Amino acid sequence: MIAARTLALIGFLSLGACGEANMTEQDRADTWDRNEFFGRDMTMRQPVPGTVPRVDPARPVLQPATVTEAMLERGQERYDIFCAPCHGRTGNGRGMIVERGFPAATVLTSDRMRAVRAAEIERAIAEGHKTMFGMAQMIPSADRWAIVAYIRALQLSQNAEVASLPEPDRAKLEAVR
Repeated sequence: MIAARTLALIGFLSLGACGEANMTEQDRADTWDRNEFFGRDMTMRQPVPGTVPRVDPARPVLQPATVTEAMLERGQERYDIFCAPCHGRTGNGRGMIVERGFPAATVLTSDRMRAVRAAEIERAIAEGHKTMFGMAQMIPSADRWAIVAYIRALQLSQNAEVASLPEPDRAKLEAVR
């Protein structure tokens, strides 16, 4: 008797689900389609005032021809915020996130990375690469180029020959040793 009631209840509940719409078969509208549901019969909607776009709203900034001290300072500031948690403050690929178990980040001061074009580094920052998330929605184009300039400065600093330093800097280095 209990088995018959249970079987009847299961059958009744399964019939109740038959009338639900399948989400893959719903009507949809493309961006530029006419849609009478919305005002002015437009499917594409204006963003809500105060929203932040997920992509750089301004035209992408081209690679700067020269690097200024202000650009390097901005790049260092942005690098420390967005890149150092994974890549480390010196670009060694051992940031605090990696130390806590996240997959190892690229060593930015390696020979391989020094050979990579600046535009490829900027694109990786914008769109992501392997386990790295794209950050175009958080880092404007001009700041991405500043970060690239700072990464190039890190690469130079980590691989500089002492003989290539100016005399005052060599003297400071010798005083520390």
